[in-house]
Amino acid sequence: MMTTARTIATDGAVNRLRFLALTNGRPFWDLVQAVQPLRRRLNASLIDHAIREMPPRPEPLSTMAGYTSWASLTDRTYSGRHLPPAAASEDGRPSPERAAELFARGDTMIPCPRSTVLFAYFAQWFTDGFLRGDVNIPRDPRKNSSNHHIDLNQVYGLHEDATAALRAFDGGLLKSRIVGGGEFPPQLCENGKIKPEFAPLSVIRFDELTDAQRDTLFATGSDRGNIQLGFTMLTVLFLREHNRVARLLAESHPRWDDERLFQTARNVLIVLLIKLVVEEYINHITPYHFRFTLDPRLSSVLARAPWHRENWASVEFNLVYRWHSLIPSRLSVGGHELPMEQTLLGGAVIPEHGLGRLFEDASRQRAGRLGLFNTDPLLREVDAASIADSRTLALASYNRYREHCRFPPVRRFEQVSGDERVSGALRELYRSVDDLDLYVGLFAEEPGAPGAILPPLLTKIIAIDAFSQALTNPLLAPRVFNAATFSPTGLRVIATTRSLSDVLHRNVPEDPRPRFVSMSWGADR
Repeated sequence: MMTTARTIATDGAVNRLRFLALTNGRPFWDLVQAVQPLRRRLNASLIDHAIREMPPRPEPLSTMAGYTSWASLTDRTYSGRHLPPAAASEDGRPSPERAAELFARGDTMIPCPRSTVLFAYFAQWFTDGFLRGDVNIPRDPRKNSSNHHIDLNQVYGLHEDATAALRAFDGGLLKSRIVGGGEFPPQLCENGKIKPEFAPLSVIRFDELTDAQRDTLFATGSDRGNIQLGFTMLTVLFLREHNRVARLLAESHPRWDDERLFQTARNVLIVLLIKLVVEEYINHITPYHFRFTLDPRLSSVLARAPWHRENWASVEFNLVYRWHSLIPSRLSVGGHELPMEQTLLGGAVIPEHGLGRLFEDASRQRAGRLGLFNTDPLLREVDAASIADSRTLALASYNRYREHCRFPPVRRFEQVSGDERVSGALRELYRSVDDLDLYVGLFAEEPGAPGAILPPLLTKIIAIDAFSQALTNPLLAPRVFNAATFSPTGLRVIATTRSLSDVLHRNVPEDPRPRFVSMSWGADR
């Protein structure tokens, strides 16, 4: 009873009742979802309601300045922001380095109750496509290098010159090579130098790599495409799927030229990713009995919503996705447990072990629990930089964002977390709960229910921004989501794809055996 009372006091009665309604009464929800017209209406209504929990875009401010101007409303090289800059007393807050110590993992990882490493891999790969910070040196935390769309730039590149460098210009295909019976991106470098054909491509921290390391890199659309094994695995998979779809389109439309085949396959792949985000990724995050779907008719209903505006990723959305604690300190790769640092620049191991085997390894390993005291020390500098950036941008406090998202402000550290280790550490470092940094408070909160993955404030910000970023994609517009854009063949590909497992099993000719592929821990048990 004490826990329930604390939860209601922390979340607010309306939020708590809504959560209880969606996480209880499974027979009722199963019945509702069996009636398709009712399911479609409820699907649209729940999504619309989730996004309306914050005021809609356009935001009055961006990170350009603390006041509104025409430039701040149109220049998307600056990030959006949900709340105006807020002055905070440095006397009440620890240094970013000390605050970052709150995230450090001890000798043992705290496991996530429901997620696998594949979920962690997908989250990083998917969000790095549009939550991209400034790539200039020195880095400006106000700026970004994003297209602000789910556009699969991990595969196609951020700009047209990068896309052109990756295309084969034959049959709508992307450049690739066959290794051990499987299709892979070409090698980016030769003798430590980027090949002339790939001059528009780049790799972060390229200057820090040896020539031998450079020669293992794949030519991919993202400058981060080679940095982490899971990122590379997913890029390889979607390259294979693009070329598979392009070949299907060529069979169905023999008169189409290379340009139309490529562009149509690209359209299909982008919407395919959005569908996986909604129907597998978001449904994994939410503990609800109702399962969200990407119904082709959804946009016809939601296009009239006040939030249905041009995409513009916010700095807050970028901060909530620092899910470093999901990654174990040792990762299962080809039957071996490797320290995390040995999986960086891991693309070379994919042909060795096979794409299917690595997806299964990631699906059979438990991710870490999202929260404090659970991030590998290797990533400590990233947490410190995140806190420092949030202060440079004068982000409002944790409590101010709670109010903005229609949660009551907390009055005691015990209301942030019932874990005495967490509340005690916060009390030791912060003068008052009103001084708590947003970044720290987001991850200090406890999940809303047993078995839930994310805490309440983080969940709400993600639900608002993730749904509104995905569902405003121009390819989902009512006059665009049709056979003229995707072809009947492309629409069938989208309609018959439900999971990453579907995509993998049609793209591993070198290893056609069934593989267990899941973001959910214990799904095969």
